[in-house]
Amino acid sequence: MSTSPESTDSAAAAAPLSYRAAGVDIVAGDALVEAIKPLARRTMRPEVLAGIGGFGALFEISKKYREPVLVSGTDGVGTKLKLAFRLDRHDTVGIDLVAMSVNDILVQGAEPLFFLDYFACGKLDVARATDVIKGIARGCEQAGCALIGGETAEMPGMYPEGEYDLAGFAVGVVEKSAIIDGRAIRPGDAVIGLASSGAHSNGYSLARKILDRANVDLAADFHGRPFADVLFEPTRIYVKPLLALMRAMPVKGLAHITGGGLVENVPRVLPDEVAALLDACAWPRPPLFDWLQKEGRVADDEMHRVFNCGIGMVLVVAPEHADAALSQLRGAGEAAYRIGSIEARKPGEAQTRVTPR
Repeated sequence: MSTSPESTDSAAAAAPLSYRAAGVDIVAGDALVEAIKPLARRTMRPEVLAGIGGFGALFEISKKYREPVLVSGTDGVGTKLKLAFRLDRHDTVGIDLVAMSVNDILVQGAEPLFFLDYFACGKLDVARATDVIKGIARGCEQAGCALIGGETAEMPGMYPEGEYDLAGFAVGVVEKSAIIDGRAIRPGDAVIGLASSGAHSNGYSLARKILDRANVDLAADFHGRPFADVLFEPTRIYVKPLLALMRAMPVKGLAHITGGGLVENVPRVLPDEVAALLDACAWPRPPLFDWLQKEGRVADDEMHRVFNCGIGMVLVVAPEHADAALSQLRGAGEAAYRIGSIEARKPGEAQTRVTPR
């Protein structure tokens, strides 16, 4: 007995469907959760009451705080992920994800307590997703916070094959009397910069344009390292050395240098009546930024507005504390430089000026 194409189509249309047939693999999702659990356990803190696996995570605020204030932050990795897909490297973007949020809440004096992630893809690749979350766990260990939960969303048709997106969420705590808000900053204060590890997670839309124009070989040597390694270096996490510094001396202001670079992030912590004058010759600019500027013919002002140009975190201290701060930070392994000073601001004057190299 023969079967017509019409009857075959009708039979297929009448066949039972499943979530897996629609593109969502619950078994793969369960496998990822099991792979995550030992990674998360390495990041645990005593305050965690319940973490991965439940509908919600439970975290108890330490009794050491008299007036605890919670500080929250959220961010992603941006178009640096496009480079991850191009290189097929996924083991460090999780560090970037953690860094962007924990460094943000740190600038208000907060100790990061816990972190949650959101991983979204079209089709779940368990091995790739595990690599990503291994990076998230490493970032949490560097920041001293617990990877307490997250969400994996498999959404067929939402993302190109092999691609995914990430979002991160950090919560920290600071004693109310110890909140850093910049209000104590005065003319004469010292500005200290902490070296970045590279481009961190900002400016990659421009960086990728420059890469395409230059048609560069990412495997080629660049000052002793493969160019891909330099370009893909994960974001530095400043939590532990800066928390130690805050315990040792008053820190008047902190600015995480992310999108907007030096000229747009430093003003976020300054009172209206002062400005920061930064000397671009006061710190060594990594060769990556020289290359990006030359190949893209990027103006100085644009460089300082898009990239961190070698400074990932800026802090303001009283002038009498500057030398001690530099000594402690360098002793903790940070490359720290006195990069400028605070001065009175004239009407209509920009709040951050960078003198050229």
